[in-house]
Amino acid sequence: MSQSLDLDLLRSLVAVAETGVLGKAAARVGRTQSALSMQMQRLEDVAGQPLLHRTARGVTLTAAGERLVQHAGELLRKHDEALAELRGTQISGVLRLGCPDDYAAVFLPYLLQGFASLHPRVQMEVACAPTPRLLELVARRAVDLALVSVQQGRGDGEKDEVVRSEPLVWVARRGTALAAMAPLPLALGAPDALDHQLPLRALKAAGRSYRIAYASSSLMGLVGMARSGQAVTVLTRTAVPDDLEILTPAHGLPELPSVGITLAFDRTQPSALTAAFAAHVHRFLPLA
Repeated sequence: MSQSLDLDLLRSLVAVAETGVLGKAAARVGRTQSALSMQMQRLEDVAGQPLLHRTARGVTLTAAGERLVQHAGELLRKHDEALAELRGTQISGVLRLGCPDDYAAVFLPYLLQGFASLHPRVQMEVACAPTPRLLELVARRAVDLALVSVQQGRGDGEKDEVVRSEPLVWVARRGTALAAMAPLPLALGAPDALDHQLPLRALKAAGRSYRIAYASSSLMGLVGMARSGQAVTVLTRTAVPDDLEILTPAHGLPELPSVGITLAFDRTQPSALTAAFAAHVHRFLPLA
């Protein structure tokens, strides 16, 4: 008897991949944790091999699971697009999105193109700014939702639903000896942003002296300073241009933490349009 991939099972697998915790994944797809576990067992039976590594701290994907999740995202997108078209229920309206420059450069084209194919009658308005400014826009309801950065493992009891984890890295022009300079010349983001505060905290803990050569919320400005060879900057790893070098602890700089990408909403109960885009982000934002 032939077997096929059930779309409900694939949707649950994507939720598991995105959350890494069966309980959170179950809540996202509206099932109990035991029901979700049974779904994963059924999917592994169809695949004929394990798809998940189960540990006391959560679950991770096997190599086969990673491959299947990539296919699942495309299959689910096509399914949802076809169903929306057949039902004539495509949503419309204006969605105001906030996004930091580095995420906009790397993730936004992919996300917006995919959402536009699903919902061609939606108009997007995008505001780019550092996370602190985006949170102000959200609070004023000047944007409907925003992709923002949060510090992971900050230990203050706050629990943000992290969509993706992004390591912060030291970046400089290739071949420079900036990392050995004292004080270390830095080009950093806005003073109240994590990409400014976390590097300084790491340098102080390591006993390294530094000076702020350039502070700006402009991604292009920071990249330009690094390219000039005048300063070391800090970027999310996915935003590092190919012509710049990532500096590691071998260069004498302390390791930097990761930040989490999460969604901030302008209200407790988002509109149908806002909720649809949030679901799209959770489903299709590439995993780290």
